[in-house]
Amino acid sequence: MNTIEATVKTENGGKYVRQLCKHWSHKLETQVDGDVGTVTFPNAVCTMAADGESIAITITGEEREAVQRLTDVVATHIDRFAFREAPLEYNWIWRN
Repeated sequence: MNTIEATVKTENGGKYVRQLCKHWSHKLETQVDGDVGTVTFPNAVCTMAADGESIAITITGEEREAVQRLTDVVATHIDRFAFREAPLEYNWIWRN
């Protein structure tokens, strides 16, 4: 498995996680529990957990290229919801 992670500073992370999961729930499988959300894409899974100061984002999948592509998709979508403070800073780190 290939895993990439980022921690994104924002005090509104819980709101963005919920909005993003609701947005994607029309086409993808999503789960939300408070400020934690999971989105299952065809080739990877994205988990987001907010804590009042940031969002911890983890994307895991078998194909490294697919995981890499999703970093842009996730960041772009979060920035849409965070338009008042966007662009947010995403420092992606590979974990394998």
